[in-house]
Amino acid sequence: MTEPHRPHKLPPAPYLMQRQFDHHDLTWLDLLHPREDQIGYLRQRYAFHELHLADVISAQQRPKIDDSPALDYIFLVLHIPAYNELNRLPTASEVDCFVGDNYLITAHDGRLRPLVRLLQTAEGERGRSELMGRGSGYLLYRLMDALIANLYPLVYSIYERLDRIDIEMFKEPAQEIVQEISLVRRDVISLRRILRPNIGVVQELARCKRPFLHLDEGEYFGDLADAVSKLWDMLEEQKEIVEGLDATFSSLASHRINQEMRTFTLITVIFLPMTLIASVLGMNVMIPLAEHPWSLLFALLLILAFAGAMIALFRHRGWL
Repeated sequence: MTEPHRPHKLPPAPYLMQRQFDHHDLTWLDLLHPREDQIGYLRQRYAFHELHLADVISAQQRPKIDDSPALDYIFLVLHIPAYNELNRLPTASEVDCFVGDNYLITAHDGRLRPLVRLLQTAEGERGRSELMGRGSGYLLYRLMDALIANLYPLVYSIYERLDRIDIEMFKEPAQEIVQEISLVRRDVISLRRILRPNIGVVQELARCKRPFLHLDEGEYFGDLADAVSKLWDMLEEQKEIVEGLDATFSSLASHRINQEMRTFTLITVIFLPMTLIASVLGMNVMIPLAEHPWSLLFALLLILAFAGAMIALFRHRGWL
């Protein structure tokens, strides 16, 4: 962890849970789980709006962008999917960004590996020069590009799971397929819920004309907007695939149940006459030929004849 920057006539930024990198006149200050003392430092050093500082502490914010002309900075709130090991599903990890002419300030919970890797890159002089050598706008672009690019493997893994379900649907037990379809649907819904509010934020950022973003960075942010839209289209397609697989499996399961019910029905129909004959012959009344030595054989032949006739009828109807 690098030594925190100590500006003239201002108290030093709290060292714990933060990193600061400087390259020429550009500063990148990263806050992990920001606390009130760190917010107080930002309040002293920068003319940030109180509502924005409150948003950094709050964990209930939706993705948004504030590009008010009255401010000399842009404030961003992004929600990026991060895999939750406890719940075993993607959950939103918030990243708050203040970007101005000569600084970028990020605040997050530390769960986003692309952001952590960028911080590790900035620890080296060469990496810091490559990331921060083109201004705050380019640094913000690299940060958002890394976060968005990291979503593609997650989305592609869902495609692989859908392909597996499509193949195993006719092989695996029904309970396992139902569970897997439910898990994939849950992940797709979670990703859609997290990603959707970010689309408008990135699109508005691409239209931003702030000097510190520069025109070429505007093109870069336009590419990010296209990437987010592409991810959304992929999730829309996955939603349709999940619905199609669910409908297919429901039809397949219904067909299997109908087949089993038909089998049970045929067995019942075949044995019903046999049961009736056996019941009649077993009644405690006088029955013709009951005393005949061949009466048992006659009864068995009669039962088998009925069973054979029923089987022949079912085969003729195509039920067997």
